[in-house]
Amino acid sequence: MEKQWDIIEVLRHSRHDWLNKLQLIKGNIDLNRIDRAKAVIDKIVIEAQHETKLSNLGVPHFASLLLKTNWESRSFVLEYEVFEDHDSARINDVDLTKWSGLLFSCLDQAVDVYQENHLSITIDPQAEGIRFFFDFSGIIRNSELIEKFLAEPKEHELDVSIKEFSENELALEVFMPTV
Repeated sequence: MEKQWDIIEVLRHSRHDWLNKLQLIKGNIDLNRIDRAKAVIDKIVIEAQHETKLSNLGVPHFASLLLKTNWESRSFVLEYEVFEDHDSARINDVDLTKWSGLLFSCLDQAVDVYQENHLSITIDPQAEGIRFFFDFSGIIRNSELIEKFLAEPKEHELDVSIKEFSENELALEVFMPTV
């Protein structure tokens, strides 16, 4: 069952993240590591730009899923990048979010929770739809579970292709066409 996030919880998590980032900057300044403090600030700016692009894609459910994923008890850390958006087409946000949430749950069950697991999502808006690249790196303990998930028929317009699949990596290209 999916947790329902209220505005107070979202603000609490967001504030916690910002305080951590400010402490990193302050700590580096206190240690006179100005270059490191600037690097942290640059990273924050890039993350904020990608967050803005994600928020402007017209996929509010999917954006919400990505924004709150690292606040949940996941077996992986999520990063995302949004390429420059051209006038991207409208896609089925609910189906994309449902499939992505199922993928996240599958990964949670299939990976070694005691390892550093990372999922990177690259989002490439196009006129005919949006292309997503899901790149997982870490330790996959139950590849059969992932294979079963990927073999299930899709009840929506997602075109999923496996680019790489090993005990340390999973790379998927997903295309969601215009509705």
